[in-house]
Amino acid sequence: MTDPRRTHALTPLIQAVPAFPVAFVFLLGPGRELIASRGLGVIALTLGGALLGYLGLAAVSWLLWSRRTFWIDTDGDLRVDSGVVERSSRRLQLSRLQSVDIVAPFLARLAGLVEVRVEVAGTSGSHVVLRYLSRADADLLRRMILEFARRTADDVAPEEEPWVNEPDLLASVPQGRLMGSLLLRSVTATLLLLSVLLLVFTAATQGGAGLVLVLITGGLPILSVVGEFLSNYGFRVDRSREGLRIRQGLLSTKTRTIPAERVHAVAVVSPLLWRRRGWVRVTVTIAGVEGDASRSGPEVLIPVAPRAEALALIAEVLPGVDVEALPFVRAPRASRWRSPFAWRTLAVAITPDVIAARYGRMTATTAIAPHSHVQSVRVTQGAWERRLGLASLHADTAPGPVHVVARHLDQALVRPLADQEIALVHRVRRMP
Repeated sequence: MTDPRRTHALTPLIQAVPAFPVAFVFLLGPGRELIASRGLGVIALTLGGALLGYLGLAAVSWLLWSRRTFWIDTDGDLRVDSGVVERSSRRLQLSRLQSVDIVAPFLARLAGLVEVRVEVAGTSGSHVVLRYLSRADADLLRRMILEFARRTADDVAPEEEPWVNEPDLLASVPQGRLMGSLLLRSVTATLLLLSVLLLVFTAATQGGAGLVLVLITGGLPILSVVGEFLSNYGFRVDRSREGLRIRQGLLSTKTRTIPAERVHAVAVVSPLLWRRRGWVRVTVTIAGVEGDASRSGPEVLIPVAPRAEALALIAEVLPGVDVEALPFVRAPRASRWRSPFAWRTLAVAITPDVIAARYGRMTATTAIAPHSHVQSVRVTQGAWERRLGLASLHADTAPGPVHVVARHLDQALVRPLADQEIALVHRVRRMP
């Protein structure tokens, strides 16, 4: 149990900063004519109005901050009380903990502060964001929450040194490799090529005047690359007692922990332009995080890595699974009429531990799910597949970016495979 406490005292001042740009936009836009009509100084009043707006929002933020406290109660649950006019109390059961992330937005990072995001299994509202704490306090709180969650879930006694946990570096992404992978993506390369063709066409037909809009829209691929580069800058994966700890970001940094038992599916993704360099990306489906709006993009175990390094990371979350040795059964030649470009890549594999599916030509993907996390097994057959004697096998897991779908297999083979997978799922769940 811990005592109730507030977040850092600078929190209201940081939360009020967005008042500045809002006030500037209003006073230099709609309010400019009103100021000028009264013969007042535009610059002085704009700065004064922005400052008053900031102070007003800071006062409101301070009032809300002073009425918000958090602590861990005697049951090992995280409690958050807040509200001025109407008080509310939230209780998160740490025994159902899904993740504890530390995020450092740009403004908070300038002040040496971060926010802590705690999520438990449940609905989309089953998470709390604590803004803002010092980095040392945030790290201590994260370790405390993970330790309380472990004690509650396992019903174990406290240890003498429960929070000593030195991370062990498993993989990192150099900046050169990260930028190269972003530029060599098929989508980025296609958009850049189209942008160049559009520039040439516009210059030939409309002259220089039409290039202004084209230069703006043509820069979107570059903005996308820059955004992802800043987000994944300094990406590293460490092994810790709680799971794999991921750190990333340049302007806004983020630290999150992925417990191995929360990983429901893994995908090894190999875009066409990466294959000569032997690069792959690893994405994962993590239980309970698909509906969280505070997260951006899919869960990425590592954005780009040599294949051997990526497979070593997969072994951390799927122990004993050798991706290279999976006994894949390929789709029949009849599938070329249903998938003429990718039919040679279609395959399925079932072992005592996992089910895997392989698909994709431009972006080759191998999706893997342990039997223990398969929630349902489905066989589908479209009209075209029926005429060709084909069917597809689906192994459904928790919602997320990874989908284990073995497409366009021989229909005489699919039903026995589905029965085999169902039997393995039942066997794993009956095991103690």
